[in-house]
Amino acid sequence: MDTNEKLAARARSGDTAAFAELYRQIYRDMYRFALYTLKNPQDAEDVTADAVADAFSSIRQLRDAGSFRAWIFKILSNKCRRKLKEYSRKTAELTEEITWDGRELFENYAVRSAFFSLKAEDRLILALHLFAGYTSREIGRELRMNENTVRSRESRALKKLALLLSE
Repeated sequence: MDTNEKLAARARSGDTAAFAELYRQIYRDMYRFALYTLKNPQDAEDVTADAVADAFSSIRQLRDAGSFRAWIFKILSNKCRRKLKEYSRKTAELTEEITWDGRELFENYAVRSAFFSLKAEDRLILALHLFAGYTSREIGRELRMNENTVRSRESRALKKLALLLSE
């Protein structure tokens, strides 16, 4: 059992310090996922906070301590999808600079602009894969899609990004 599994097991038993440590380790990836899915820093903060609050209140329902990351990202992705439905056509310019973990690819304005030109579901697929670490199979289950469809949508989205960036 690795350290995060031990922390998740302790959190499931009611240890708030263990949950706080898990949250500290994963917050940046959660926020980044929400930000690139929703395009709005305030909404990203809100859905991330809501997801963490929901996870904290239902941590005892976590069946497998080793799947904490996937479990909390599932909560977050559901919240992001609900938020996207709320403002399906509303867009906001992302102006906030992000400088975490050396992931310079998404810190570039041109890349962000190209990323935001993708369809919402394609952004969600890329964000689930890049920021949350989900596999095609896991994304397919989450979005109720065939995993091959997920891979092709991701491939097309990445090609579109490359094309937009080469212009």
